[in-house]
Amino acid sequence: MLHTRSSLLLPLCFALGLTALLSLVSLASGPVTHNWQMLWQAITGEQAAASMIIWQLRLPRMLLTIAIGALLALAGALMQGLFRNPLADPAIIGISGGSAAGAALAMAGLSLLPAWPWLETLGVPLMAFVGGISATLLVYRLATRSDTGTSVVMLLLAGIAISAISGALISLLSYLSDDQTLRQLSLWQMGTLSRHSWGQVQLAWGACAVIAALSYKHRRTLDVLLLGEAEARYSGVDVQALKRQLILCCAFAVAIAVAITGLIGFVGLVVPHILRLMLGPGHQRLLPLSALGGACLLLFADLIARSIVAPAQLPIGVVTALIGAPFFLYLLLRQRQHLS
Repeated sequence: MLHTRSSLLLPLCFALGLTALLSLVSLASGPVTHNWQMLWQAITGEQAAASMIIWQLRLPRMLLTIAIGALLALAGALMQGLFRNPLADPAIIGISGGSAAGAALAMAGLSLLPAWPWLETLGVPLMAFVGGISATLLVYRLATRSDTGTSVVMLLLAGIAISAISGALISLLSYLSDDQTLRQLSLWQMGTLSRHSWGQVQLAWGACAVIAALSYKHRRTLDVLLLGEAEARYSGVDVQALKRQLILCCAFAVAIAVAITGLIGFVGLVVPHILRLMLGPGHQRLLPLSALGGACLLLFADLIARSIVAPAQLPIGVVTALIGAPFFLYLLLRQRQHLS
C-alpha cells in the first residue's frame, strides 16, 4: 500500500503542477495579453478593466475547460476499462451522437419558436443531455438479454447503429435548416468553449466531482475486470451491475460535456491510452491522472485555438482532432504491427 501511494504521489504532483501552470498561462493569454504582474493586479482588482476580463471571461472559461477535459478523459478511462481495449472511446456506444442529435433537434425547434431567453439558454443543453442519456439507454437495452447479460460485442454494434442514425438525423436537420441554424449546428459539431457562464462552470464541476467519486469507487473492480469477465465473476464481482453503472457514468459525463461545449473528440481516447502506456493499467493511478491529463490536454488545445488565428478563435474540437487523429493512426499502426 505504501509503495502504491508513493508511486502515485510523484506523477500526481507533476500533473497538478502542469495543470496549474497551463491554467495561469490560459488566464494571461488572449487578445488582451497580460504579463504576470498585470495578471496579479487584475486578480486582486487593482486594475478594473483587466479584472473584469479575468473574472468574467477568462476564469470561467479556464475552469470550464478543466472540468470538461476531466469529464471526457474519465469517461474514456472507464470505457477502456470496461471493454478491456485501449482503443475504446465514449463515442463508440452512441453517447456523443445521441447528445449531438438532441442538440440539433433543439436548435431546429428553437428557430421555429418565439425568442424566449430562458428557452434559448436551457433548451439546447437540456436536449443534448436527454439525447445522450436516451441513446445510451437504448444501446444498453439492445445489447442486454435476461439470460446472458450485456454483450460487449452487441453494445459496440448497437452503438455504431445509433451513431449512424444520429448522424443521419443531424444531416437531415442541416439540410432543412436556415442559414443561421445551419451555422449553429456546424459550430456545435466542432465544439466550442466560447459560450461559458458561471452556471455552466458549476454544473460541469459538480458533474466532474460525482463522476470522479463514482469511478474511483470502482477502481479495484475495474482492475479485476481486466482479467476477463469470467475471472471477475469468480472473484465475486457483479459484472452485470458493474457494466450498467460504468455505462451510466460515461453517459452522464459525456452528455454533460456535449450539452455545454458541443462535440469535442479524442480527449477520452488519447489521455487514458498514453497514461496506460506510461504507468500501467492500474486504475488507482489511472483514474485521477486521467482527469488531470484531460484537463491539461484541453487547456493546451484551448491555448492553441485562441492564439493560432488571433483575435479569432478556432473551434476547440478542430484542435483536439488535429492532435488526436494522428495519434489514433499511430495506435492503429502499432496494433497492426503487434498482430503481424
